[in-house]
Amino acid sequence: MDHNEVPGHLGEDKVTEETKKLISSLPKDKDSQGRRLCKYQGSWYYYNTLQGLINFHNNFQPQETDIILASSPKSGTTWLKALTVALLERSKHHDDHPLLSDNPHAIVPFLENNLYLKSSTPDLTKYSSSSSSSPRVFATHMPLHTLKEGLRGSPCKIVFMCRNAKDALISMWYFICKNQRVEATRSILESLFESLCRGVTFYGPFWDQVLSYWRGSLEDPSRVLFMKYEEMKEEPCVQLKRLAEFLGCPFTEEEEESGAVEKILELCSLRSLSDLEANKSGKTVNGVDHKFFFRKGEVGDWKNHLTPEMERRIDMIIEEKLKGSGLSF
Repeated sequence: MDHNEVPGHLGEDKVTEETKKLISSLPKDKDSQGRRLCKYQGSWYYYNTLQGLINFHNNFQPQETDIILASSPKSGTTWLKALTVALLERSKHHDDHPLLSDNPHAIVPFLENNLYLKSSTPDLTKYSSSSSSSPRVFATHMPLHTLKEGLRGSPCKIVFMCRNAKDALISMWYFICKNQRVEATRSILESLFESLCRGVTFYGPFWDQVLSYWRGSLEDPSRVLFMKYEEMKEEPCVQLKRLAEFLGCPFTEEEEESGAVEKILELCSLRSLSDLEANKSGKTVNGVDHKFFFRKGEVGDWKNHLTPEMERRIDMIIEEKLKGSGLSF
């Protein structure tokens, strides 16, 4: 659960009779904390999130200029949202930059976990672009084949950010414990680890979700951009320019010389964002404290928490699942 999608705040009371009927026909399981999941189009969802997804499929009207930011849970979602907003806003030269006064999750809402979770027909006018230079930006954790069903053939751009599953696991562990105000115990981590290995996690299996976007980016690179969190950390300037290019707003030579790339990276750094009042206080629409989205943001933190046996086991599973795809971590 990456953000504002912790189940329970908008529980199963939102599920329609039609969706209940669908759920009754689907495979079911439980997550690491015993919450009910159902498997739809190859991925696991909480019942209320499935309702949000179906609302999205039935009612979303895509615009050709839309940008969809997709990600695996706890894989740099907040950072990707901030960077995209900063890229699109940079030509406006205003003092009231949206990132200075609002959390990235409020500026770029999740489709199935926010907008369409709350309503089958949410009002999207505030996200509508007043000009072609300001596209609408939304987010999702759905796999690509499920997302595409709601895009109805629209040529809009899709950016996917993934992260090494072991680091994402540690990030999820801390996030869940902070959000539930409980101690980050070993038993909770081990339970999450087992769910990850079984592929029974919210939006999982991890490998299927990642492969859907990897293959999509190979089939249609002008429409689907595949990014790795580790590469963003290693070569931030290169990756930010790559993102700008893909979104159709590349940096000019003049901008590069004036340090525009570095300014965006500084504004969107974990340190800068976590220092802002908008991210120290306040909550998402589903009741998650904004400050919980900012922890270490490091690569390799899993080494401080996983045993060599856990490392070997998850590495073997993922290597086997990704075999022959050309994708590796």
